[in-house]
Amino acid sequence: MTNLNLKKKTALITGASGSIGGSIAKKLSSLGANVIITGTNKKKIDELKKKLKPNNLAIIADLSKDMEIENLCEKSIKKFNSVDILINNAGINKDALSIRMTKEQWDEVISINLTAAFKLSQLAIKSMIKQKWGRIIGISSIIGIGGNIGQSNYAASKAGMIALHKSLALEFASRGITVNCIAPGFIESPMTEALTDEQKEIMLKKIPVGKVGKPDDIANCVEFLTGENASFITGSTVNINGGMLML
Repeated sequence: MTNLNLKKKTALITGASGSIGGSIAKKLSSLGANVIITGTNKKKIDELKKKLKPNNLAIIADLSKDMEIENLCEKSIKKFNSVDILINNAGINKDALSIRMTKEQWDEVISINLTAAFKLSQLAIKSMIKQKWGRIIGISSIIGIGGNIGQSNYAASKAGMIALHKSLALEFASRGITVNCIAPGFIESPMTEALTDEQKEIMLKKIPVGKVGKPDDIANCVEFLTGENASFITGSTVNINGGMLML
């Protein structure tokens, strides 16, 4: 059943050049929302733009830079008057064992994955308060809950996202704004396609349902969380991992 409530809503999706971000953008666009997509890969963003309904805006932005974050929000509101739905999906990884991890590897991952999510939420919430309605969804990770060898920076950033979004949920629940997270497990992407058959087999043995998730599995959850049927859900983290980590 189509969620008609999104026809007058505007959604901003960061990290839209990735498989999950792209799937979310296509889903929200199909539901009638005005869609703003952003990322750093112009070719992929341009390709995605062609697959969306005409009421969209594509902006190339480096979320490690405050001015580009502010510019992104300003352009979005200028075009569509508000940001009603924010999907904090942008993420990078710079893997290394903790003892060898450089300050730059730590700072870059925290900056994009966590700090940018806070800054974007801070700006978008101002628009949501005026509308007395809003949805913020952070795309965290199974790594942010269970940790992983060689990914202490990534794990910290994704765990931080969950705590950040819980705090925002508490602060703005009375304003008609819900804030939740989704923690994906092993999801089909160009990165997983590059794995060897042996590596895939090892990974599949860890997933009780016996298959890798698809980007649409995440987008379908986003659809639910943005709708009125989820208006009583806030401060939650939905784990989508095929049973790989049960909480």
